[in-house]
Amino acid sequence: MQSTNPQDDFYQTSRESLDKNVSEDILEKIVAVILFACALVSVLTTFGIVIIIFQETFSFFQEVSFAEFFLDTKWTPLFADRHFGIWPLMSGTFLTTAIAMAVAIPLGLSSAIYLSEYAQPKVAAILRPAVELLAGIPTVVYGYFALLFVTPLLRNIIPVEIFNALSAGLMMGVMITPTVGSISLDAIQAVPRSLREGSDALGITKLEGIFKIVLPAALSGIIASIILGISRAVGETMTVLIAAGQQPKLTINFAESIETMTAYMAQISGGDSPRGSLNFKTLYAVGAVLFLITLALNIISYWVANRFKEKYD
Repeated sequence: MQSTNPQDDFYQTSRESLDKNVSEDILEKIVAVILFACALVSVLTTFGIVIIIFQETFSFFQEVSFAEFFLDTKWTPLFADRHFGIWPLMSGTFLTTAIAMAVAIPLGLSSAIYLSEYAQPKVAAILRPAVELLAGIPTVVYGYFALLFVTPLLRNIIPVEIFNALSAGLMMGVMITPTVGSISLDAIQAVPRSLREGSDALGITKLEGIFKIVLPAALSGIIASIILGISRAVGETMTVLIAAGQQPKLTINFAESIETMTAYMAQISGGDSPRGSLNFKTLYAVGAVLFLITLALNIISYWVANRFKEKYD
């Protein structure tokens, strides 16, 4: 027969509640340990990559001087007349990046302004995924599209080589547009509605309100998106490897064939250079420079986002 003693029922309920709380506490601790382990794997992986890169880079600089690496203007480590000047690879990287950002910034920012300020909600719901779909296309497709379609089209207009920085930079710009546009759109949409209403109350046009009020308020996010786009362009490999060529030149002529740092790293990774050789170590030396450039850009992006961040009550 079931007990009807209220005190017994109270103790039973308290015991069940205590057991439930203990089980939930154990489950939370297990989940916390799993999440910590996942975070630790990411941190340790990063440290491992950094250690390997700079360990091999240190070995490289035991055979090649800093002056030869940073002051020489020729890069021919695979030829009999060896030169290890990093500047031709850096100039090719910066040239294609500049062309890409000249395309991505106006396209990305314009699309962000339109989707945020002009497009109807139903239209924006369709166009935003369509723009972001560009980020899902494999970069090798961009590379072959630049080589087989953009380059022949450019050669009908201006004299460019078959492999050139212009076609590679243009396609990289299209590829980076979703990065700049998506982050800029989030930054613009984060601007309080009250600022827009205030500009309307002052009687200024919508376009003036966008450029004088909304964009300055979203400046930190927009600049951060641009810097992240630059980081993406600097680290791009397949597009420049296919479309820009493999001729390291210290030039600013976008019509010529050039070679970027990532393209050279892909070339060395093909397996032609024996592991442990000086040619193989150049892979890590170039990778270390690329890592430092990307790290600097990310630090600048973080600083800009915090320095120019607008706070609203």
